[in-house]
Amino acid sequence: MTSTSAAFSALAPYGWDEAWAEAFAPYETDGLLPGRVVRVDRGQCDVVTADGTVRADTEFVVPRDPMKVVCTGDWVAVDPGGDPRYVRAYLPRRTAFVRSTSSKRSEGQILAANVDHAVVAVSLAVELDLGRVERFLALAWESGAQPVVVLTKADLVPDPVTLAHLVQDVETSAPGVPVLTVSALHGDGLDVLVALVGSGTSVLLGQSGAGKSTLANALVGADVMDVRAARDVDGKGRHTTTTRNLLALPSGGVLIDTPGLRGVGLFDAGTGVGQVFTEIEELAERCRFHDCAHESEPGCAVRSAVENGELPERRLESYRKLLRENQWIVAKTDARVRAELRREWRRKGAEGKAAMEAKRGRWA
Repeated sequence: MTSTSAAFSALAPYGWDEAWAEAFAPYETDGLLPGRVVRVDRGQCDVVTADGTVRADTEFVVPRDPMKVVCTGDWVAVDPGGDPRYVRAYLPRRTAFVRSTSSKRSEGQILAANVDHAVVAVSLAVELDLGRVERFLALAWESGAQPVVVLTKADLVPDPVTLAHLVQDVETSAPGVPVLTVSALHGDGLDVLVALVGSGTSVLLGQSGAGKSTLANALVGADVMDVRAARDVDGKGRHTTTTRNLLALPSGGVLIDTPGLRGVGLFDAGTGVGQVFTEIEELAERCRFHDCAHESEPGCAVRSAVENGELPERRLESYRKLLRENQWIVAKTDARVRAELRREWRRKGAEGKAAMEAKRGRWA
């Protein structure tokens, strides 16, 4: 069996450190091998170990809970040999990027584990969808990773003034988040991104056609991911990446490339939403009422900021939308939250009824 020092040497490029070694110690006494999952598909996964990359079955790790299945980026304990080989357990995750599933049940789906940077790729070949950027950022902040927005295909915006305005729009929607412009085709801006993701683990996120595979190839320095042209009509591409793949970067760090995400539903991401809209939450602290809904209440600092032009109306609407969505997801599994929502709906209904009766009284 591989020695501990050999494991450190072989796995260090993939993020292995003293803390992971300590977490793995109980499994080492059972004769299991440490490794990192680089790809998962159809109940099996590829795991990089000190003995090389091995194929292992994941059936021993709770398969019915989407949050507890083995995921790309996990550190796992695998059998030292045998055919078939099995993943016996995964180590406690430091961070996890989670979205809600498309099912009617309130479940989370884990997309990547143990991530330090969440790189949100946004194509400049199509009109910016700032609401979608905010949605990705909410999930990224909630995961525990540091978000980064990368505006790809910058070569398609040759006018520097126009490009600067686009960057400013995204920066306004992404407080506290680095916003980079990159042309993977020409290599522009890549040096900054390489330095940023050169340590730790980064996950690459975005819609199909955002240029993620081209960006992954540029960071790896080889054509490791298939690339197809996006449609001219809407800038969307087909899923060239169909699984989540963990790739070691030559400059240091590792990258998890993901399939294009059509749906990015929130999953218990209230903290993440708050971090995306920090300016609104700071304004809300100055509202006259602590439970202000920022609609028509007197002394609302948020509405005042909108009316004064300090806060874009679009930002407030996006904030409300994401809060409502997240609250609905949480309420599906939390009886207390459901009861609070019912009380709020009854209160608003009563207020609306009272307002209508007051109007009728004035008209009478």
